[in-house]
Amino acid sequence: MAHCFTCSKDAKGIVRIARVLVEEGYAVFRFDFTGIGESGGEFSATTFSTNVADLVAAAAYLRSEYRAPDLLVGHSLGGAAVLAGANRIPEARAVATLAAPSDTHHLEHSLLRMAPELAHEDEVEVDVVGRSIRIGRPLLEDLATIDLEAAIRHLGLPLMIFHSPQDEIVGIDHASKIYRAASHPKSFISLDGADHLFLARESDAIYVGKLLAVWAARYLPGT
Repeated sequence: MAHCFTCSKDAKGIVRIARVLVEEGYAVFRFDFTGIGESGGEFSATTFSTNVADLVAAAAYLRSEYRAPDLLVGHSLGGAAVLAGANRIPEARAVATLAAPSDTHHLEHSLLRMAPELAHEDEVEVDVVGRSIRIGRPLLEDLATIDLEAAIRHLGLPLMIFHSPQDEIVGIDHASKIYRAASHPKSFISLDGADHLFLARESDAIYVGKLLAVWAARYLPGT
């Protein structure tokens, strides 16, 4: 389970969803991307590509110590990361995104609006959802190069898309674009009234967790 941009594995909404999955019989592995939460490294040196590499490394750890993951779940930019990295995790049988963008340019443009100086400075302080975060220009340059639509077209795995029509951070149009780009089997659940971080109502996270558990059981071994 991959977390959102500048969040952590302990983001409350994602923890609630993970707990529901555990109650439904799933083992869930949450991890922090480099420079976030309990992971080492400098966040300002990370990019979207390093996030994807972290995801693949997390899967490799599971493969070595337990078993490789069957289901990849990503929230917001973490959803984009699982879409981009799924083909590097051969054991993956299904993918689910939660409030994910359909491209990385969404974040690129958002960062430039918040901190125009990123276009010419190596590193700047940016206020992200009330937190001051140091962002490096390599992140901006990397975001501009990613062809996420191509990754979605070639995903080749069952896909579940969760998104709220009221999402003010990543608009619902992104869910439509992901759905159109993906091949079948694909499903879309409109989370009416939910917020981007699944914090406003605990029932939203519970709803997502229960639906995800039922949907994924069709594709995973032993369920």
